Amino acid sequence: MDAPTMKACSIPSFKATELVIKRSTAPVNRHDTCAFGTVFTNHMLTIKWDACEGWLSPLIQPFHNLPLHPACSSLHYGVQLFEGLKAYRGADNRLRLFRPMLNMERMLVSARRACLPIFEASELLECIRKLVEVDQDCVPCSDTASLYIRPTLISTEPSLAVQKPGRALLFVIMSLVSSYFNAATKDISLWADPKYTRAWEGGTGDCKMGGNYGSTLCAQYEAAENGCQQVLWLYGEDHQITEVGTMNIFVHWINEDGEEELATPPLNGIILPGVTRRSILELTRQWGEFKVTERSLNMAQLQGALKQGRVKQLFGSGTACMICPVAEIFYLGEHLRIPRQEKSSQLSARIFKQLTDIQYGRTPSDWTFLV
Repeated sequence: MDAPTMKACSIPSFKATELVIKRSTAPVNRHDTCAFGTVFTNHMLTIKWDACEGWLSPLIQPFHNLPLHPACSSLHYGVQLFEGLKAYRGADNRLRLFRPMLNMERMLVSARRACLPIFEASELLECIRKLVEVDQDCVPCSDTASLYIRPTLISTEPSLAVQKPGRALLFVIMSLVSSYFNAATKDISLWADPKYTRAWEGGTGDCKMGGNYGSTLCAQYEAAENGCQQVLWLYGEDHQITEVGTMNIFVHWINEDGEEELATPPLNGIILPGVTRRSILELTRQWGEFKVTERSLNMAQLQGALKQGRVKQLFGSGTACMICPVAEIFYLGEHLRIPRQEKSSQLSARIFKQLTDIQYGRTPSDWTFLV
């Protein structure tokens, strides 16, 4: 398991040893296939916080709707954040979390940015481990299915004043998931229009907050109207490539200096530091077979490389989809065709296999955390 690197919590955290479990009497919810985020397990984790009392004891209880005050500032001002990670059932029937401490640390970064209370990352991880353990029977034995885990932290301050909240709720729900994209979808097409911006310097693009996603819906539906499945987010006058949909993006090409290179935009404050992104960088750097860089990329560079035949592949990466190859980009009225390699020769296929072998326990690794 990844070692924590965050500073110690400046206020007393909740403790996993104080966790209370109230079990549901409902039958186990089992589904081999389902649309992403629509089928939930029977239990959830809730932890309340109050500025005067601090964190209350963690509670695992039956899944239920949340009672929220109509003036709750998370509803009016978006004072909230979330995370996303998965549990995988291996052939040995054990459930594994993939680098979960990175998600806990990123959640703390988002909490500080949102002026929400912080906590000990290891304590939340242990509470999540217990929640997964309680609902483990609902996860099928399949290398195409997993358990999606959604930790969420919201302000429950019952006031319309724009201020640092004095009340908050941390909760975790879990959903059974299969493939993120439709099984019939192979390489995806992207719509790139510079009139929309996902994030900007000094904003919250590097944090996992709901406002970063809700504001993308208009562009996403416009992409669909133009026959594309996802949005390629551009930034600045030079149309820098930042992210694709809700994913980080990678370009595998022969660069301007004639070197084989795997490149992805740098963490400059507008890019979400994805766990899969980091894992791909670390994995391919271990191979030592080609140059692996984090550097700015723009559409002019990509267009030039495509015309010169230097592009090998583009693909997105993320927890939900893992690896998603790109076939085409619709940019300023032009259809940019991305080369399609045989799957056996695709870099993305090799990365996908090595990562999923780790996640499902086929390859031993300290990147996994046993439930």
